Amino acid sequence: MNKIFCERLKELRLEKGLGQVALAKALDVGKSVISLWELGKCEPTLSKLVSMAKFFGVTIDYLAGLED
Repeated sequence: MNKIFCERLKELRLEKGLGQVALAKALDVGKSVISLWELGKCEPTLSKLVSMAKFFGVTIDYLAGLED
């Protein structure tokens, strides 16, 4: 995943006032997974990308940096 995804995920999480643990619970993943995504060390599955997009009210294209 590109750097834009990492930045946007963290940005969206902070805009909602969520810590990594709270977001992990909302997306049904471990806290370490959120950290790995934000650091660009691991990529989410398509199903998790869909869950994130729905949770934050954005498109997958936005998360991936394909649209502004």
